[in-house]
Amino acid sequence: MSADIPFDREKAREFTQNAVGDLAGTMAILMCAIGDRLGLFKTLERKGPATSAGLATLAGIDERYAREWLSAMACAGYLDYHPESAEFSLPPEHAALLAQEGGRLFLGGMYQMVTATLPHLEDVIQAFQHGGGVRQSDYGAGFWQGLERYTCTKFENLMLQQWLPSVPEIQSSLEQGMEAADIGCGAGRAIIKLAQSFPKSRFVGYDVYVPSISTASANAGDANVADRVSFQIWDGSQDLPGSYDLITTFDVVHDSARPLELLSSIRRALRPGGAYLVLEVNSAEKLEDNIGPLGAIKMGLSVMYCMTTSLAADGDGLGTVGLPEPKLLDLCTRAGFSSVTKAWEDPFHALYQVLP
Repeated sequence: MSADIPFDREKAREFTQNAVGDLAGTMAILMCAIGDRLGLFKTLERKGPATSAGLATLAGIDERYAREWLSAMACAGYLDYHPESAEFSLPPEHAALLAQEGGRLFLGGMYQMVTATLPHLEDVIQAFQHGGGVRQSDYGAGFWQGLERYTCTKFENLMLQQWLPSVPEIQSSLEQGMEAADIGCGAGRAIIKLAQSFPKSRFVGYDVYVPSISTASANAGDANVADRVSFQIWDGSQDLPGSYDLITTFDVVHDSARPLELLSSIRRALRPGGAYLVLEVNSAEKLEDNIGPLGAIKMGLSVMYCMTTSLAADGDGLGTVGLPEPKLLDLCTRAGFSSVTKAWEDPFHALYQVLP
């Protein structure tokens, strides 16, 4: 350590507490992923409180593992422990995040998605040393299932309730009937939700990941909207095979290997009077304005997925926080759009209406 930098013992103590807290949080996330996978939180919400033996019977798991998991979750503050009865309970204030599948605050999909990146840790380390990245196709089914569960919470709780009311012209056009395309559609949940809500409109979803297209088509069939929703394998950075009144991307541009080409392709595919609706990670242009827990989550996701998959395709590697509003405005302007308007935001996302 340089003799010119004084050693602050109080700062060292605080950082030690933070570091230990982060390590505890890592263990808690792993336990949460187990609890989510086995339905333990949901069991406790429906049938708790329970002892370890009681949870083992209710959930069909081994009692010794139940006891250790319950104890770990109590130590982490996720469950309450009642010494007089040796029972554990899920506080109702925690249930929305841990047990209520599909709710706006539910984190089960995120737990599944984050832990599914762990098998690629060594690949990411190799990329640190040699460049490149982890290919999108290398991530397993668990990651994509987690991503679908996580994004569903947004589409189910925000799409109709907050996003579309913030762009009333687009909402009105959907009600009257339009042709719309979603680029990077994944499992298709966004346009399936739109198709269910706007029966006069027709939708097509594009994605480069073949398994997503198969899943999306099955999801559309299950939702009884396959007559108005279709899906195709297509790289959105290439000219789209059609023109549309509305094009959407949801958390896609920052992942793209070639974001300018993607936006240019979207601009060319918009019909006169059309609109582009883009949901992106809400981030600040300056690093110092991103510092904090949310910034740490976004940056970590970037290293473990968003940035590395783009770099694996020899792409720009924008990363999770690589598309703040000024950067999006610059790219959209270069792609030929005339205006970019922020219509809605929360701490994690921002919705923009982009016009030709």
